[in-house]
Amino acid sequence: AGYSNLEYDLSTGKRGSRTARVEELLKELTGAEGAFAVNNNAAAVFLMLSVLTPGMGVAISRGELVEIGGSFRVPDVMARSGARLVEVGATNKTRLSDYERVLESGQAQALLKVHPSNFKVVGFTQEVGVEELAALAARYGVPLLCDLGSGALGPGPWPQDYPTVQKWGAAADVVCFSGDKLLGGPQAGILVGKGEIIRRLKTDPLARALRLDKLSLAALEATLLDWRDGEAVPTLAMLEMSQKELRQKAEGLAALLAPLCPCEAVETAGEAGG
Repeated sequence: AGYSNLEYDLSTGKRGSRTARVEELLKELTGAEGAFAVNNNAAAVFLMLSVLTPGMGVAISRGELVEIGGSFRVPDVMARSGARLVEVGATNKTRLSDYERVLESGQAQALLKVHPSNFKVVGFTQEVGVEELAALAARYGVPLLCDLGSGALGPGPWPQDYPTVQKWGAAADVVCFSGDKLLGGPQAGILVGKGEIIRRLKTDPLARALRLDKLSLAALEATLLDWRDGEAVPTLAMLEMSQKELRQKAEGLAALLAPLCPCEAVETAGEAGG
């Protein structure tokens, strides 16, 4: 409908940052010192590890070596970034002492925590909370990096114990998460954390290769404004639909399709994906 002021600061009449507006909103919503957005969360993880931990040992629980969409796995992304994977604990149980052991021995110089997002291990299990890891990282003077995956900025139609960006962000040096998924925006990878660390990520040459285009930035800004202003983000509205509303929609669709292909609405169980 009009011109775009991408990378143009209207108040000064000079060139500005293309991500400045979403960065302001992210800092306001999360309380972080710095924020940055790239084209998806795998890119955010890759940028974070490439810039902050090249050639370094990065300790991660064996229970968090997850596979993300498209058959890409966290160990593969780590290896490509130049970071050295240091596995700790077991698939079902990881203790604080497991992380401490590899820091004490010098095997690891950074900690990485990854939220499994779309699966849960239950039963005989144990994991280390982000607050405990933050205290350990501070004691050894190493960075704590977190991949929250499907980041949520607040309560919603998901388990109430699901960690928010604010909870992990308050403890970690940097947290990355998706702009789509639970946030409900366009595909994007968002990084929030300490100001100096985010500045390093933003100014690295790799950031240019992973940057967002103007349409994605506009959609992300609109989504963040909805979160800030308490408006219903479309994704959340759909996730919160009642069974009655879903049945009405299904029956309406079945009625439209019936002349072409006889069908009916039936109850089923399913999980929401990306």
